[in-house]
Amino acid sequence: MYLYHFGLRELPFSLTPNTSFYLPLQSHSEAMQVLLTALKTGEGFIKVTGEVGTGKTLLCRKLLNEIPDAFEVAYIPNPALSPEEMRYALASELGIKGLTRINQQQLSQKIQLKLLEFNQQGKGVVLIIDEAQTIPWETFEALRLFTNLETESRKLIQVVLFGQPELDKMLSSHRLRQLRQRITFSYQLRGLSKEELKEYVLHRMSVAGYNDPGLFDNASLSALHKYSKGIPRLVNVMCHKALMLVYGEGQTAIHKKHIALAANDTDSIEAVGINIKAIVAALLLMALTIALTLVVVDMSTVKEWIQ
Repeated sequence: MYLYHFGLRELPFSLTPNTSFYLPLQSHSEAMQVLLTALKTGEGFIKVTGEVGTGKTLLCRKLLNEIPDAFEVAYIPNPALSPEEMRYALASELGIKGLTRINQQQLSQKIQLKLLEFNQQGKGVVLIIDEAQTIPWETFEALRLFTNLETESRKLIQVVLFGQPELDKMLSSHRLRQLRQRITFSYQLRGLSKEELKEYVLHRMSVAGYNDPGLFDNASLSALHKYSKGIPRLVNVMCHKALMLVYGEGQTAIHKKHIALAANDTDSIEAVGINIKAIVAALLLMALTIALTLVVVDMSTVKEWIQ
């Protein structure tokens, strides 16, 4: 792809949440501080919400990596589970054995005994749930009952919820009012400002091995913020496509036109009104350049073989 062209060690704008690319911008730093403070004070429920693509899963993984040793962690990334499945998932994460052929009451007892065991060791237990907006209604009640388990001085388990804005809508319902009242700390992630976006883009390029700050001009960064609305995932998508376009042209700088083309080619971004012929021409040029490069490499290999 374009790695060799730009001298990169790895793809700078992959959509996989990679904590080595984490940048402690204001919104994420504040959210992390809220999380760590809430955990240390022993609160039952903690919530972090944000629009799709604002970095919730990356923040979740960062928390998993940096949570203090005083906590035992259970992590459930796909919580669309029934109450029974949630109990089994928690028990499995806590390392509880002998889960076959037991009823729900016995399972709950095993969980409580394990939580007490950790408490006697001086450890707290944190259940971290990603994509919490997918939790079924009835499973929320099971989560609430988990936090009923406590000693005279502390909760035996704390629950951290990461979710999209739909989670807030669910929690605002009358049927979840008991759980909602137990959420004492929460934070809502926002998009990047123009200044943060520039820092974000340059940071990811630097981590990937590229340190020329002139790759993106000011106009391209402004366009990037306009079309992405500061959503990191959309920034990644457009930057990746822009790098491909520039590579296809054999150039080394990204301009506004490349961002506009990338935006127009991204379904989740509103149409930007560019001529489709320009898109086709750019893509054809990219394909032609790559094809010619492959031919040259292939001919060189043939000559070496003949000699």
